[in-house]
Amino acid sequence: MKLFPSSAYIQLEFDKVKALLQDHCASEYAKERAIGLAIHTERDLIDIELKQSHEYKQLLLGTTYFPNDHVLNLSHELKLLSIPGAVLVGEQLIQLRKLAESMEKIFRWFDIERKAAYPGLAKLIERSYYEKAIIKMINDILDDQGQVKDSASDALRGIRMNLYRKRNELRKNFERIISKLNKQGYLAEIEESFMNGRRVIAVFAEQKRMVKGILHGESDTRRTVFIEPEETIGLNNEIFSFENDERKEVYRILRELTKDLSGYEPILSAWHTIIGEYDFIRGKAKLAMAVKGEYPVIKDQSYVHLVEAFHPLLFLYNQKSNKPTIPLTLTLDEKSRILVISGPNAGGKTVSLKTLGLLQMMVQSGLLVPVHPSSEFGIFKQLMIHIGDTQSLEFELSTYSSHLLNMKHFMEHANGRTLFFIDELGSGSDPNLGGAFAEVILEELVKKHAYGIVTTHYLNLKIMANKTPGIMNGAMAFDEKNLLPLYKLIPGKPGSSYTFSIAERIGMDKDLIRRARELTDEEHFQLDKLLNRTEQDLQNIHKREKELQVLLKENERLKKEMQQAIDREKHEQQVELLKHQNKITEERLVYLKDMERKLKQVLLEWKKEADKQKVIKNIQSLLFNKNEQKVASKMQKKIETKFEQIGGEIKKGDKVMMKRNHQVGKVMELRGKRAVVQIGLLPMQVALNDLIVVKEKEKGP
Repeated sequence: MKLFPSSAYIQLEFDKVKALLQDHCASEYAKERAIGLAIHTERDLIDIELKQSHEYKQLLLGTTYFPNDHVLNLSHELKLLSIPGAVLVGEQLIQLRKLAESMEKIFRWFDIERKAAYPGLAKLIERSYYEKAIIKMINDILDDQGQVKDSASDALRGIRMNLYRKRNELRKNFERIISKLNKQGYLAEIEESFMNGRRVIAVFAEQKRMVKGILHGESDTRRTVFIEPEETIGLNNEIFSFENDERKEVYRILRELTKDLSGYEPILSAWHTIIGEYDFIRGKAKLAMAVKGEYPVIKDQSYVHLVEAFHPLLFLYNQKSNKPTIPLTLTLDEKSRILVISGPNAGGKTVSLKTLGLLQMMVQSGLLVPVHPSSEFGIFKQLMIHIGDTQSLEFELSTYSSHLLNMKHFMEHANGRTLFFIDELGSGSDPNLGGAFAEVILEELVKKHAYGIVTTHYLNLKIMANKTPGIMNGAMAFDEKNLLPLYKLIPGKPGSSYTFSIAERIGMDKDLIRRARELTDEEHFQLDKLLNRTEQDLQNIHKREKELQVLLKENERLKKEMQQAIDREKHEQQVELLKHQNKITEERLVYLKDMERKLKQVLLEWKKEADKQKVIKNIQSLLFNKNEQKVASKMQKKIETKFEQIGGEIKKGDKVMMKRNHQVGKVMELRGKRAVVQIGLLPMQVALNDLIVVKEKEKGP
């Protein structure tokens, strides 16, 4: 992204964000990436970096382990690998082994499921591979402490065996010599010492001529001298020679190992970059968690839709002071490309401007931003800003001259992929002339289809924004009663400067305020007063809207409770109906079992009884109970005296009679081939072909 002026990233405090990011990085590679953080203009790059930051943030939130524990700064070692004849020592080779081990863990971590769950993070290793030969080469030569193993070469094994034997022989000789000289009273200390890499004994200075050998030095008090006994000089020389051979062989082995590893320098360098990138992404994720950063929607066009956005640095500052941060919501689209923000000083106009500018730079550099996830960011090719007192000492320009010079650049270079910010457009000159120039500048930027935010106190710009396509007004809310800015942007309307209200509230002499009003253009004063009143009315409307929303939520809650009560009542009725139906079913089962028993008895009698006519009478008595026939006949006669059958299609609300028991009820609901009939207080489901439509007979005179 092109920035104008070059200090734009400082004016929007992007440098402070980069410093915060650097603090969250562990490796030198990641810290350098943070300081050199680039602002991209290609959607693919922006998308992948945002996705990687978001995925690592999810890992941190879910406390999921990711194997990039070691902080590896191996630029020097990798550079040596690429130089012919260079030799890496044990500690440096151990660091390379840690690099290989870390990469092995990372490749193992990305199984099929994790590659699908974290595609952004997996993308970093898709062009790399794991080479197990590297760890094997190092392990064959070095132990866990980075020392060359005896088995590294046959020559080294032989040298160390000779060293072991000679050192044992020397130790025994020294023990014998120390024991003898101690008995003679010559020794200042009975412990052996080392000087110049050779074993020596501590002898009293006055006894030094009594001990034959080489004098290597004396103590600070000069009361003790250190002598290498004559009997051990030959052994010490042999040991020194073997140690020199050992050093040469170790150096040769390390040189060969370094040479062998140099063939893998490209993949080791690639691994080092991958490890550094994961550390850098972890730093971005930690920064996102600190500022409550989210992953917004990215569009490859000029567009801004902020929902509940915060200035990250202001958020962190307020968090330390336990103060709330007021969110910003605004939209810049093709119909409203330029937002003109007006309102009282210290009301948040500049903060709103800086919030959008900083968040846009952060998003295009792959950083998660403190917004609602539904926020949408377009991609801009250049960003221009003019903010504050920008006098040019180099060219001896005044504030207004510098302002016009910047505006000239804006008008000459702005286009449809430009995002610009102008704080106090037209200020620094005569209000009438400055206001006129401000209108011309704004008109030109509208023609260029540029997107941006302008802050102003000029009344003519507020009027212009209200009637010019592509421009919209915005006001910073202000509590006139308590003289406190509310730091809330209200898009769609201009704001008042509250000049006289603030003067009255702070207790300025009323006569002075009256005289100032008289000197003010009447139309200007009346319009500002109207804006003042409109803004306060709008705040009252917002307050009532909030109260209405509370009432609506309460009404919705009561509605849900009522529905739950109705559902419970229906459930209880259905339970009662089922109980009744179950009772009827149980009675029928008892009746049928009794009937089965009686029929079996009749069958036995038929076989035994010679008088078959008698048996038939018993069967008729059993199947057609005369009492039941009388009751049914009586019920039918009663119904026929009161109701008459009319037949026809059954509809909801009809009175119907049940064919099997002649009961009459009202149809409450039709359900396919069945109807819900209310008989008394009890609803029952009955098949339609078991019902007959009836009506009450008219009573005679």
